[in-house]
Amino acid sequence: MPAQAGRRRSPNPRTAHPTNGRRRSARGRRIAHPRLTRWRPMAARAHTMRIRRSPRIAWRVVMQMSSPARIVLVLLVVGIAGATLAPAGSTVAHAQSEADFVPVTDAMLQDPPASEWLMWRRTLDGWGYSPLDEIDRSNVGELRMVWSRAMTEGRQQGTPLVYDGVMYMPNPADVIQAIDAVTGDLRWEYRREVPEDIGDYVFNTLWQNNRNLAIYGSYIIDTSADDHIFALDATTGRLAWETRILDYQENPATQTSGPIVADGKAISGRSCMPAAGPNGCVITAHDPDTGEELWRRRTIPAPGEPGDESWGGVPFEERKHVGAWMVPSYDPELNLVYIGTSVTSPAPKFLIGGTDLQHLYHNSTLALDADTGEIAWYYQHMNDHWDLDHPFERLLVDTAVAPDADAVEWINPRLNPGEIRKVMTGIPGKTGVVYTLDRETGEFLWARPTITQNVISGIDGATGAVTENPELIFTAEGQEMLTCPHATGGKDWESVYTQPRGQVYPGCVDGIVI
Repeated sequence: MPAQAGRRRSPNPRTAHPTNGRRRSARGRRIAHPRLTRWRPMAARAHTMRIRRSPRIAWRVVMQMSSPARIVLVLLVVGIAGATLAPAGSTVAHAQSEADFVPVTDAMLQDPPASEWLMWRRTLDGWGYSPLDEIDRSNVGELRMVWSRAMTEGRQQGTPLVYDGVMYMPNPADVIQAIDAVTGDLRWEYRREVPEDIGDYVFNTLWQNNRNLAIYGSYIIDTSADDHIFALDATTGRLAWETRILDYQENPATQTSGPIVADGKAISGRSCMPAAGPNGCVITAHDPDTGEELWRRRTIPAPGEPGDESWGGVPFEERKHVGAWMVPSYDPELNLVYIGTSVTSPAPKFLIGGTDLQHLYHNSTLALDADTGEIAWYYQHMNDHWDLDHPFERLLVDTAVAPDADAVEWINPRLNPGEIRKVMTGIPGKTGVVYTLDRETGEFLWARPTITQNVISGIDGATGAVTENPELIFTAEGQEMLTCPHATGGKDWESVYTQPRGQVYPGCVDGIVI
């Protein structure tokens, strides 16, 4: 495994709430990103894909997401007499008392108080479920705005944490705010200096994305556009430590989703740019108290490692872009971290060794030992020729497994209907297919599509092996294929909601709830 990237502690933490952070420049080469694929809108969630050779970068999909110039964070509450409204435009900053702050522990993360939202989906199993019941069907129509606050410009995809009455909000471009959840007052704001040349190495504005934070001890922990992991004092916003994970000029990656803390380890994945090569495609664990790197797991095997044969004779340096760009889940009992991966670059496999190769570990679920980062098991959801990543949340549920044969297309014939199993389920990828696996072993249990799709033609219930539609697999340059869904997927990064009765509510790209 690659050696630790290095750690440096800030002896003089930067001011926590400047209004205009100075942006530092960094010298380096400019990387061209010529397109290898051309996307043509044909029908809802379908695309035509044309293959053509690029002399520099192997493959790229270009899509623009519109973003309002200013997004407003809004708090809604049920109209109750005596509710206090924050003054319009209030921006007074005041730090929380360190003496009053109760450090967040592993026990709290594994069983959070009902009133707190301590991680991206509230719990380590990825449910996104709150047991609070004050707002229900009888009064939801009475919700009204109590306060609002402008957020920073850019791509807004963040989910706030809430702890002890304070909301910690990840904003685009490495801005973090601590906000009084009752009044909307700003407690502190941290603006990290972003290198001026970051856009030369990460195409589009993906580097702005900041979907989640972690909280542990007295720290707010995040990953940065320039490929660091760092911690802020939760009461003041001052930088406590930072550690470089990658050199963004040599191995550029996008830290679009921050870490979770699993058994005292801050674990994070990232999307690696094609220019990053295989060594940029890593999942890492760091000590949340010091920033020390504990382990590093590459998602592309090197020669001699398990899975190397799945790339055929493709040289190691030409194996690219298998990122893990969403937030993992964690099972404390099994001590396993579950995380998904993305497509290779280029996506069409005839360009990288052949269409019959697996190219591990792309578009897979990885179950990692939280202590070492070793792969306990993996399951490959498909051999992806079309940029249909599978990095989305893995839902962990203990449940009776009894799929309805009339409604579920692919079922393991060895299942004992009604048997209680520890499962990992959900829609892990853009195909919109629900997969349910045994999360102890990775055994395939059942799967079914939730949208119209034509890329998967079958799944062997006994082995879980996926067969892709042979009519859509590229074999030469100049071919065009009409696929459904397209690269934004039947599902994308929008999160799924699960509740104790077992229903799963996925949020789809076009806003449909299934």
